[in-house]
Amino acid sequence: MVGRRAPDRPPDAGQVVPLVAIAVVVMAGAVLVVTAVGGVLADRTAARTAADAAALAAAIESDRAAADLAHLNGAELLSIRRMGDQVEVEVRVGRATARARAETVRTPVAPGPGEGRGVGAYRPGTSIP
Repeated sequence: MVGRRAPDRPPDAGQVVPLVAIAVVVMAGAVLVVTAVGGVLADRTAARTAADAAALAAAIESDRAAADLAHLNGAELLSIRRMGDQVEVEVRVGRATARARAETVRTPVAPGPGEGRGVGAYRPGTSIP
């Protein structure tokens, strides 16, 4: 009895299966899009953080310190440009890139033991009173 319907089944029986299949495909696609967008946003945030940290390290310490700090933040250091007292760095995390600038500032520090009174230049590893 191929092609004949059982007498106790209504004519629209089984119509929900294609609708459920379409809904599952649409929801799976939405999950993939949200996951991809979330990954891109996370990379952008990480790149900004790494760029800020690397720029500060380059301004205060050295280019090597900037590269190390970028790496510790999960980024690849792309460039360091020095412009007078300013430094600009560019980093990449995944597909996201970010730039940050910092300025070298000479900060007065308290004299160390055996040093006279007065204002000295910033020394890495020291604290400002």
